Amino acid sequence: MEIIIRSLIMFIILYLIVKFLGKKQIKNLTLYDYVLSITIGSIAADSIISLDTPLYDGVIALIVFAIIGYISSFITFHNHVVEEIIDGEPLILFENNNFNYQNLDNAKISIAKFLENCRLKGCYDINKLECAVLESSGDISILLKENSQPITSNDLKNTMQKNSKKQTPSHLIIVDGIINEEELKKAKKSKTWLNKYLKEKQKEIDNIALLSIDKNNKITMFTKM
Repeated sequence: MEIIIRSLIMFIILYLIVKFLGKKQIKNLTLYDYVLSITIGSIAADSIISLDTPLYDGVIALIVFAIIGYISSFITFHNHVVEEIIDGEPLILFENNNFNYQNLDNAKISIAKFLENCRLKGCYDINKLECAVLESSGDISILLKENSQPITSNDLKNTMQKNSKKQTPSHLIIVDGIINEEELKKAKKSKTWLNKYLKEKQKEIDNIALLSIDKNNKITMFTKM
């Protein structure tokens, strides 16, 4: 019975804390917000289960961390420098037809995962991509090239639906310096052809971030920066 009462009390307190801190705590969490949320959740769980610990100790701890969260949010809202220190700066992952491999490596995002995020945003052809940025929330924002951008929101919806049906994914031959032999076969190419092509371009496999071939045999290659 005591656990039930503790659970109800903690649920009400947690609900009030989330309302107090704002919706940022449950959507688009930064690393700092994530750690703070886990800490508050752990304190609440421990206060419910540990019957030997007075309930008011857990309540006080929750209030302290809620105040810390509120103060940090207030400071970051009014001070951009502190905001960058706590939340981190956005990282440019792709720009000027090149991958920023250093930022990809720092963010621990593979080329394959990057392409997956682009597809989720409606960009199936990397040649149409102008820029991609990893936001402090962990989400990847993309900007399409000017000639690939829709004119209106209705055009965007129709274009994406139309392109989704027509577009055929390219064969990803090399990703992060690793050859995908299965994709190479699907593209009806051989390793001999690949080695010859790379030799002509004076490129090493280890230094290639992405090499793909579309249905028209158009080759797209990006090297590591």
